[in-house]
Amino acid sequence: MDEIAIHSPSIQLDQLLKWAGIIETGGQVKPMLAEKQLTVNGAVVTERRKKIFPGDVVELKGVGKWTVTAAG
Repeated sequence: MDEIAIHSPSIQLDQLLKWAGIIETGGQVKPMLAEKQLTVNGAVVTERRKKIFPGDVVELKGVGKWTVTAAG
């Protein structure tokens, strides 16, 4: 499992995926949500702007799984 370090107390899911280079635009998240491919801490996510915090585990089925950490 890889780590994604963030420099703020929280980050929106679509911004996190862009920050990590997993997607290029926030609009790419919509079909992933519609197809229930994204989970946070094992729960299916339906909100593209869901707040993600250090310690959360984000998974994109068929692509990877990442732990969010606090940078610095």
